[in-house]
Amino acid sequence: MRPVTPPSNRRPPRRTIHEVARRARVSTSTVSRTINSPALVDAETAQRVWKAIKELEYYPNTQARSLVSGRSRIIGLIVSDITNPFFPELVKGFEDVAAQHGYDILVSSTNYDSARMAVCVRRMLERKVDGVAIMTSEMDDHLIEQLAHGKVPMVFLDTGPRGERISNIVVDYTMGVNEAVEHLVALGHRRIGFISGPPGLKSAQVRRSAFLQALDRYGIREDEALVQEGNHKVDGGLEAMTRMLEQTDAPTAVLASNDLTAIGMLSALRRAGLEVPRDISVVGFDDIWLAQFTEPPLTTVRLSQNEIAEKAFRALLADLGAAPEGASKPDCTMETHLVIRQTTCQADPARTFSEVLSSR
Repeated sequence: MRPVTPPSNRRPPRRTIHEVARRARVSTSTVSRTINSPALVDAETAQRVWKAIKELEYYPNTQARSLVSGRSRIIGLIVSDITNPFFPELVKGFEDVAAQHGYDILVSSTNYDSARMAVCVRRMLERKVDGVAIMTSEMDDHLIEQLAHGKVPMVFLDTGPRGERISNIVVDYTMGVNEAVEHLVALGHRRIGFISGPPGLKSAQVRRSAFLQALDRYGIREDEALVQEGNHKVDGGLEAMTRMLEQTDAPTAVLASNDLTAIGMLSALRRAGLEVPRDISVVGFDDIWLAQFTEPPLTTVRLSQNEIAEKAFRALLADLGAAPEGASKPDCTMETHLVIRQTTCQADPARTFSEVLSSR
């Protein structure tokens, strides 16, 4: 019987960048660019280099690379509420584009809390991130100053100040709100309600303001009872819709400040025995992935998370000087557009809300 040979504890030899360069028939600097700044290398060459890296099982020493370059190859991403499906979709899009350019991401969630925001910023500075995408609706000036003092490029979603190495993704909320109101008016709705987000959030303020301006444009007088405050969460939408239904003359259609609010509204309407859209039409905002699977599927305003991620990352690359040669700083304006599904329909002007309730 042959003796069993114990497994060797010897590690395979560590491959070097020179071996990768020889295998791929390129220079060591090209290998380095392929790993660190893939956008600067043509596709055919990059494919050859990555094939050689895989065949040789070459693993770059990221710590040594950071010491030499002064770059961590990490981009920070700060979001408001990781439990809101809008943000995981944004994180995924950001991670995908970061991976394409050889970067890792460090994600933090503020939960709309200023103290937690300060902790997030401290984490970013401690990890020496190369840049930070601040995809929140709020940011204290002194925290921005901390990042600026550390010479960290920043990109904001709507809320950033003007300054060197600071970019803003400016969302045209008004475009989407106008399309939503125009759609409802075309369906014959004149009593249109709105459930806003928290009044302290800039994006919520802009959406509410755009809604009121759209009503005015169509000659519809604002009814304060039909504009309720929510919290951009499901429970807030449920509670605000319940309050609105208690009004003596409830709306025939309601626009929500975001999709989670709209989902809460659908629940409140179902509990009240009302049928969407036959009894009341509902429109959301954001077009999160779940919106297509509500019952019925939600008509909503699309704000592309992937497009936000792409624009935010490329803005940071431009400030880091890592964008492809000849590329200009990307356009940071975001359009919004209505997506019509099944929660809106023609209004019945002959049917009063009290008749609707009495028939249930």
